[in-house]
Amino acid sequence: MSTTTAAGKATSPAPVNSRARVIVASLIGTSIEFYDFYVYATAAVLVFPTLFFANTDPTVALLASFAVFGVAFIARPVGSIVFGHFGDRIGRKNTLIASLLTMGIATFLIGLIPAGTTPGWSIVAPTFLVILRFAQGFGLGGEWSGAALLATENAPAGKRAIYGTFPQLGAPIGFMVANGLFLILNVSMSADAFAAWGWRIPFLGSAVLVAVGLYARFKLVETPAFTKVVETGNVSKLPLGRVFRSSWRQLILGTFIMLATYTLFYLMTTFTLTFGTAAKDAPVAGLGYSRESFLLMLIVGVAFFGIFTLVSGPLAERFGRRRLLLAVTAGIFVFGFLFSPLFSAGFAGAQGLLVIGFILMGLTFGPMGAVLPELFPANVRYTGSAISYNVASILGAAVAPFIAVALWKAAGGSTWLVGVYLSAMALITLAALFLSRETRDVDYSDNLN
Repeated sequence: MSTTTAAGKATSPAPVNSRARVIVASLIGTSIEFYDFYVYATAAVLVFPTLFFANTDPTVALLASFAVFGVAFIARPVGSIVFGHFGDRIGRKNTLIASLLTMGIATFLIGLIPAGTTPGWSIVAPTFLVILRFAQGFGLGGEWSGAALLATENAPAGKRAIYGTFPQLGAPIGFMVANGLFLILNVSMSADAFAAWGWRIPFLGSAVLVAVGLYARFKLVETPAFTKVVETGNVSKLPLGRVFRSSWRQLILGTFIMLATYTLFYLMTTFTLTFGTAAKDAPVAGLGYSRESFLLMLIVGVAFFGIFTLVSGPLAERFGRRRLLLAVTAGIFVFGFLFSPLFSAGFAGAQGLLVIGFILMGLTFGPMGAVLPELFPANVRYTGSAISYNVASILGAAVAPFIAVALWKAAGGSTWLVGVYLSAMALITLAALFLSRETRDVDYSDNLN
């Protein structure tokens, strides 16, 4: 339907993105993000120490492999600043295309690196691995916030939290695809074949996800909120400086609001997998499950993660983001004290812990797609939400597995200190939530800095 301007000229309505296009374009990037995390984490344990660091002590080789894994967390804040700058300067669409290309090309190229045991590649191969891992993290630094803005800035009135769950669904989807693929590879080929070439399949296969994402994103039009920023002449020349000057409080609150979510997620995935598959008679005892058995248990839990991510959207619209997150974070605080009792209760207890933990994860992770962007004005929203999200990833995600393993060993094989650690992170998030305001009714388009 056309409209009429004051001069009497008929104009066409501004083009809009369809709901299906918004879902695919916002979901695909975070799916690749978490797919990449699990693909690399699994390869870092199974094959990278012998492929790229074969000339060192096995323990040193494993540590070197994980150190390269951690490079991405260093790169993510850098990527959040760079992509946030362009997302607030030139728009969400083109920045999202660039972040997906950066991330996708790096992941694909990792699958092509010759092994370090190849003559002449003993130093070059690990170097390329570090560079490409940094590029992955750099692209990821701008991916989540752009996807969250794409979803929420295209949302109809009263549905921002519901649309904000679209990119959040990438976490359970990426987990299931990556671990499902590794389970298939484990049963369909020998360990030697996997080490020789099978490990490359998940990295090269990511090109399919990237192609789908690029197709969806090239079809997008710019979001209404950023279009209004341009039309009103409020594009920030230096979003980083402006967001630190005028929204520093929101940056701090957003980071710590996200802290418990990130800590919970990486404890429920990386730590529980380590603890669940450690031998019962090991110096630091675990549950003694095979890797395949515990991965299946995790996949069951992650199914609840996906379901309750979807459930969280309508709940956040009905009760408000802050009230919902206060209740769920209080639940995470209590859940921390159930770690040891549930893990000690056999299969039913371990599976129950995974299900409860991932239900809480869905309920806390789902609203974040709306909460963090809503903290910031439209012309610095990409930069502000990206920095908060990625700094939280360092404080909550990058260090959580190492802290958890240290606490597990300090407790002589018990997980009670790990649970206390999770509860402590929940307390910090509760404090941030108490200091924050409800964002459900903020003016999302006219709110300019």
